[in-house]
Amino acid sequence: MRNVAVILAGGTGTRVGLAIPKQLIKIAGKTILEHTIAVFQSAEAVDEIIVLMTPGHLDPVNAIVRDGAYPKVTQILEGGATRNETTSLALKAIGADECNVLFHDAVRPLVSQTIINDVVAALGDYEAVDTAIPSADTVVQVHPNSGDGLSIISDVLRRDLLRRGQTPQAFRASVIRRAYELAWQDPDFTATDDCTVVLRYCPDVPIAVVQGHERNMKVTEPIDVYIADKLFQLASAETPEELDDEQYREALAGKTMVVFGGSYGIGGDIASLAESYGAKVFSFSRSSTGTHVDRREDIVAAARQVMAETGRVDFVVNTAGVLPIGDLADTTEETIWAATEINYLAPIFIAQQFQPLLAESNGSLLLFTSSSYTRGRKGYSLYSSAKAATVNLTQALADEWAGEVRVNCVNPERTGTPMRTKAFGDEPEGTLLSSEEVARRSLDVLVAPMTGHVIDIRRADGPAAIGGGH
Repeated sequence: MRNVAVILAGGTGTRVGLAIPKQLIKIAGKTILEHTIAVFQSAEAVDEIIVLMTPGHLDPVNAIVRDGAYPKVTQILEGGATRNETTSLALKAIGADECNVLFHDAVRPLVSQTIINDVVAALGDYEAVDTAIPSADTVVQVHPNSGDGLSIISDVLRRDLLRRGQTPQAFRASVIRRAYELAWQDPDFTATDDCTVVLRYCPDVPIAVVQGHERNMKVTEPIDVYIADKLFQLASAETPEELDDEQYREALAGKTMVVFGGSYGIGGDIASLAESYGAKVFSFSRSSTGTHVDRREDIVAAARQVMAETGRVDFVVNTAGVLPIGDLADTTEETIWAATEINYLAPIFIAQQFQPLLAESNGSLLLFTSSSYTRGRKGYSLYSSAKAATVNLTQALADEWAGEVRVNCVNPERTGTPMRTKAFGDEPEGTLLSSEEVARRSLDVLVAPMTGHVIDIRRADGPAAIGGGH
């Protein structure tokens, strides 16, 4: 059955103090609305997108989709004066054919693919589905106290039975149509969301609830704009689906992979694993080939060698890095230059040199960051700042090369590698990821259709890393 996503963009910017609709505010380089459209464009389960926009502001939406980046968007329409009127206009635009309809707030740009997939899956068994999360706070019921203006608690509600509603809210089209047909006949009709309409006017239809996420926040108040911007900056994508051996062979056999820093550690394991599935792998490092990633001429020479032997490049991985530890005031100029050139300039050189080659094969570039990129720490000033720059480089290149080259960044938890052992010595068994596990997850990212993401790799039984990267 066809799955139609309806993006409800009818709000204004009043509460965030702007004269434009809040969905047109820019965060992380794009409007909130474009971020939301992009999520549903990427959702395999979604067949079509309809945007309902605040009256008088259709031009910016048309500009977003004009270059063809979002082909699933089939209609851009003016919304109504209320949420309920806007929903009714969307149902009219969809037509009489049966389908699944997912209504989503345009100002929830951080909705995940997992939530969308769970909602669509639930529609296989239910005709109405809501998205909600448990309340971490105690919820109290109050009544006003006319004496001093303060409210008085009348009841403390059972938190285990309460959920905070989010979107998407999804329905079989015939069900939501019937609910609204009955609702508009009620002179006292009022509702703030579509599940309430179904609950009141089609009480025979059970509404299933799928698990939402705290990140699926609604941008409403000024502080929300700031929080959403930071969440995009630090966004970590869901790890792509783990492939089986046959799928790895199908994705890698006959392809050409270039690995910088591939003589040992994560890079070496990526190279070995890819070769085992039939890829032609070229591994470059200082110790094995005399390749210095901080020298542009060495990168150029590597690219020429690969093209001369295979005539193509499908995947490029850069795991080369150094981990200087110490206070900046005590760091020599030589160490500063080496750390900056290897950890930051090298990815730039690699990206510049291999972009046209990867574009010919619609290939994939994979970079590596560290848990320390989210906040600089004492002793890690050079490393943390370079790894933060790598994340920003990944996101920027993904935008620049959209449709041509996929660019992603892996952020592994503390991993047992020679570089880490040199910096920290032997550590307790079971506290580190294995480089083999990181390598396999990295292959999943390399062959996935995703781009512009930071992917955290964590031990299933361990906390997030607080140490210095891989």
